[in-house]
Amino acid sequence: MNKYEIINKIEKFAPIENAELWDCCGFIAETEKQEISKIMLCLTPTEDIITQAISNNCDMIISHHPMFCVNLNSKLFANGYKPVLDIYSAHTNMDKAQGGTTDTLISFLDLDEYKRNIEHDFLRMIEVKSPMLVEDFANLLKKVSPRLRYVNNKKVKEISRIMFCAGSGADFIDDTKMLGGDCLVTGDLKLHSALDSDIVVFDIGHFESEILILPVFKNIIGNDVEIIFAQEKSPFIQV
Repeated sequence: MNKYEIINKIEKFAPIENAELWDCCGFIAETEKQEISKIMLCLTPTEDIITQAISNNCDMIISHHPMFCVNLNSKLFANGYKPVLDIYSAHTNMDKAQGGTTDTLISFLDLDEYKRNIEHDFLRMIEVKSPMLVEDFANLLKKVSPRLRYVNNKKVKEISRIMFCAGSGADFIDDTKMLGGDCLVTGDLKLHSALDSDIVVFDIGHFESEILILPVFKNIIGNDVEIIFAQEKSPFIQV
């Protein structure tokens, strides 16, 4: 399959012009090859993922996270300074897309009854039919992440208006409050944000909140090319 046909499918779903200005979406490495027979999907294109892709005879890596810095000693450049495979990233444009990372996280939770209230750039708010106990919702989130942690400084008992931001969204605590959310589900919650928060914030982990997007990439690309998933996991060790 022509690689530009593949990219057109992804960018139709998640337009690259919606990416943040600081982001490195698009081709991170590009070969002269046009036709692609095998793609590896991954969350983050680390050196280990590049090794996996080469070992599995992949022509291309499609990732959610970009590589902000490419090591010239990488196996990616085994033939000198020309890359041996293509790497393409759909990052903040996929975060904002309808059906992207945050929408996929919400769908995975399979809440029985809810209505969608707000879509605000990276944020999605839903309102559940009946208020949920904070502890019950925390147990539901363990379906996504066994590493779940949360803060509840105001000792809130129930929540109904739930804001989601897959990935690193702790900076949106104030936006959640402004938009009327009872709580925020995200990853990468830092100490001072946790101390200062007067809403409930659930930290399900950056990796866990976004790894669910890979099957969405597969569905977008379709069946005209072989697709495999990288072997990757959170770098954090659970004890």
